[in-house]
Amino acid sequence: MTKQRTAQIITSIVLATAMITVVGRKVGWKLPATRTLKATAAEATPQDAIYAMLDAAREGDVRKFLSSYSGQMAQSLEQTVRESTESGFAKYLKESNAAVKGIAITEPQPLTDREVKARVEYVYQDRNEIQYMYLEKINGAWKITRVDSAERVKTLVPYGTPVQ
Repeated sequence: MTKQRTAQIITSIVLATAMITVVGRKVGWKLPATRTLKATAAEATPQDAIYAMLDAAREGDVRKFLSSYSGQMAQSLEQTVRESTESGFAKYLKESNAAVKGIAITEPQPLTDREVKARVEYVYQDRNEIQYMYLEKINGAWKITRVDSAERVKTLVPYGTPVQ
């Protein structure tokens, strides 16, 4: 293949790509990279907010953990952080989540047009615990506003029991 022929082929490919891009844009095609951060946040679900809170707790990221909450719950947690220091609270978060083997979140039940109730089940080695979390959509983001106390659930077969 000659240099001239190679240049013609490359030019043809570039022009074809440009034409496809122009036509695609006119008919409404969008590349995934053109999605905005605001659009992604608007699509976040209540489950995403709960998982983000749990991830922050596991990592000991106090600021990220606190940003998952709103209202009276957030104020109460911030007061706890002030009383115990941020590093002490981070240590508490890590230790309290170390024993968790798994998490299950059911589909949230709508309570109002901007508030939902989600059932969160924590799986431990020797037990399961169920807790209900109430989330509210505030400025386009789901925030945890209330949490019921955890209820222990009797498990027939403890987590990690070998199958026989």
